[in-house]
Amino acid sequence: MNHSDAVDDIVAQWNRELPDLTTDAMGTIGRLHRVSRLVVSAHLEEIFRLHGLGRTEFDVAASLYRSGEPYTLSPKQIGSTLMLTSGGLTGRLDKLERSGLIERLPDPDDRRALRVRLTEKGRQAVEGAVRDEVEYLDEVLSPLDDAERRELDRLLRKLHRSDRPSSI
Repeated sequence: MNHSDAVDDIVAQWNRELPDLTTDAMGTIGRLHRVSRLVVSAHLEEIFRLHGLGRTEFDVAASLYRSGEPYTLSPKQIGSTLMLTSGGLTGRLDKLERSGLIERLPDPDDRRALRVRLTEKGRQAVEGAVRDEVEYLDEVLSPLDDAERRELDRLLRKLHRSDRPSSI
């Protein structure tokens, strides 16, 4: 049984052209990238769209939902959570507000500031999207048994926490 994939073909080509080069990392990272981009991202975009959200709007609305009741944060808190500038956040908030998924309210502690609150419609959209997302991600991982999932998670967590080389 042949277990090769498109990444194997690319790595084999590099091995042929540059036989002195060790390409194991290229294969691993190439597969991570392809799984993320092809298998997950496109399908998640569709799931969010079905719930009236774009990916970037989902991130904002989900951060409000995860904050717990009363599902309210300052724009600065949202921006910090998502590593966004105020300019990057404003357009997303505008779109969510036009869709009725959030509302901007005066900050009771600072008359110059605003708070952002997820509406009931927003909570329903996020909850539906997250439930569908989790179901889909379980399906993506279905070729792995429980022990393999735990091991993959452990290894990815290790990579995620590691110091990465500085950029070239």
